Amino acid sequence: MRLEDRQWAGLFLFAGTVQFAIGMIIAEAVDPTYSVATNYISDLGVRAGAPIFNASIILLGIAILATSWFVFRAFKDRILMIVVLLAGAGAVGVGVFTENAPDGLHSIVSFITFLFAALSAILAFRVLRPPLSYLSVLLGVGSLLALGLYISKNYFDLGNGGMERMIVYPVLAWGIGFGGYLLGMAHGNERPAAA
Repeated sequence: MRLEDRQWAGLFLFAGTVQFAIGMIIAEAVDPTYSVATNYISDLGVRAGAPIFNASIILLGIAILATSWFVFRAFKDRILMIVVLLAGAGAVGVGVFTENAPDGLHSIVSFITFLFAALSAILAFRVLRPPLSYLSVLLGVGSLLALGLYISKNYFDLGNGGMERMIVYPVLAWGIGFGGYLLGMAHGNERPAAA
């Protein structure tokens, strides 16, 4: 069996996203004092589950970088390739430059990851068919809105950790959905016609 470029993109995105979601849950579970509401996700990178979390997010970033290459090969969409590539580079950076990194490097790479993952979900509508194209935009916009609330410190009753997850969970769901969609695309299915 030989995979097409779009299927390779889907395989990398699906596998990378799923392993990260599981890795994050394991890193939370091995640290009994960790709080989803009051701890940042990146706190996992410097606590008891650090080896699991950091390896998992670096693998996610590498998988997303590979996804960007195969998305470009499959769809020839430079804009989508660039935003996906930046999200992947940011994710690798989060695992390399933990919260203990100097000069605010961690905050920079975290912001890059959050912003470009949400933009990837929004811009994926260019290669998706409805209704997944609409859901993709909604997940990306939801992530961006949560990012705005998070930056402005409007956490509501979710706490800082809960609001940060409202940035991350929508794009994780998008990554699994988009990855599965690309992986399952039959030979000869082309991108949707331009409106």
